[in-house]
Amino acid sequence: MVVAALVDAAGRVLIAERPAGKPLEGRWEFPGGKLAAGETREAALQRELQEELGIEVRKAEFVMELVHVYPDREVELAFHVVTEFLGEPQSLDGQALRWVPVDHLQREDILEADLPFIETLQRRLGGAG
Repeated sequence: MVVAALVDAAGRVLIAERPAGKPLEGRWEFPGGKLAAGETREAALQRELQEELGIEVRKAEFVMELVHVYPDREVELAFHVVTEFLGEPQSLDGQALRWVPVDHLQREDILEADLPFIETLQRRLGGAG
């Protein structure tokens, strides 16, 4: 899966709430999704953020990759920081969206798989933690 932290001019990061009916509904995560067969991470990131948020990624940097094991499944995540994009992110999948200061991310009910990314973001973007 590809995952992105969209960073706005104020240094805030966009998070999305998992919709009702999906596993871990009501928890917060960084936007993204699954790679299609034969798709590169970069292409998947562009496609997922276009489909989910209606934006075009202009500048994204791969930051880290990890595997997280939940009780019912294992997920492999490739985290990116997106610092330039065209358009205003909007909820095209029916999920709630929230811009959060990087040093407040740990206060949100973020999925366990995304937690290591928060620490990395805070170091990169200067948040306290």
